[in-house]
Amino acid sequence: MTIKQLEQEGVLDNGTLVDTTAAHFIELEDAYGARNYHPLDVVISDSDGVWVYDVEGNKYLDCLSAYSAVSQGHCHPAIRQAAVEQMGRVTLTS
Repeated sequence: MTIKQLEQEGVLDNGTLVDTTAAHFIELEDAYGARNYHPLDVVISDSDGVWVYDVEGNKYLDCLSAYSAVSQGHCHPAIRQAAVEQMGRVTLTS
């Protein structure tokens, strides 16, 4: 979906999200998400190590971080630095 289409549907206003509540993000996920699995009714906006924070400021212990690519925790400083250094050389090839 294009930015213009999202603006026509009232999701964006001049490229900015109109509604930033968890309910709205969940509604967007239901409408446009891939539906690989049933997501939790939590919208994560930030993370630090084993902790994640939702758009309403609640803090959660992320017990699912080992499920995928963040078994080292979120935003690990050494991994972030390595990523920044690599992106400074070559971001992507295909």
